[in-house]
Amino acid sequence: MREFVTLAEIDQAVKAVQDRLLVRPVVGLVLGSGLGGLAERVSQAVSISYAEIPNWPASTVQGHVGRLVVGELFGVPVLVQQGRAHFYEGYSMAEVTLPVRVMKRLGIDNLILTNAAGAINPDFQPGDVMLITDHIALVSMTGFNPLRGPNLEEFGPRFPDMSQIYDRGLAQICRAEAKSAGIVLREGVYCGLAGPSFESPADLRFLRGIGSDAVGMSTVPEAIVARHAGMRTLGLSGISNKANLDGDTLTTHAEVLEAGKTIVPKLEILIERVLRSL
Repeated sequence: MREFVTLAEIDQAVKAVQDRLLVRPVVGLVLGSGLGGLAERVSQAVSISYAEIPNWPASTVQGHVGRLVVGELFGVPVLVQQGRAHFYEGYSMAEVTLPVRVMKRLGIDNLILTNAAGAINPDFQPGDVMLITDHIALVSMTGFNPLRGPNLEEFGPRFPDMSQIYDRGLAQICRAEAKSAGIVLREGVYCGLAGPSFESPADLRFLRGIGSDAVGMSTVPEAIVARHAGMRTLGLSGISNKANLDGDTLTTHAEVLEAGKTIVPKLEILIERVLRSL
């Protein structure tokens, strides 16, 4: 595990990807658990296994294929990250967020982050899509901020502002496109935890009390690093299971993957419409 990643290590990964590109991507798209099927829609695709990219963290979780797919999605040049690495897999925050920095060095300024998340808001149902309006970075607050260590000035300042981490313009486009398509779009605050264990009922009641609507084990580090680099970020959570605030039900990863089958068609429509708007 590398606690910090240097600019030289990032650029080694950049070169390995750049040498394979047939198009110059303008949007980066990160696909979460069970949501990787969207990558199959990319045309004129070039696929690059993470194992072929220097310093790139491998994804070890079921539902995360572990490759980049670069081409056109709905007519827009994109770089799709089909599966991500997580902090709970034993990677440092610098390694988890290296892909976002590679995207920035490739000239990508628009980032769409997706994830599978558990409901905390009792009104949310499995299969819902939630627009992330803000997040609670509990892991970062307690010492594991992805910007910890030497600041890479090539990306951004030592103390970046996080008041508008999710781009308001992209969020408004997403709202308008969801309404036009007849998709019920939930909105709320995503809480990022370390994982890999799912939350206890007491955990969930605590998270609800501090303002969380959904919870997951990704996205927040990537969003922080993207904001540091001046990228515009849109965050979308696929709600995979209902709030378990009383402890009456069990949560499993299989349930998360199954819910993805319902969520992916909605995400496809939303992402297509957002991309066309860009």
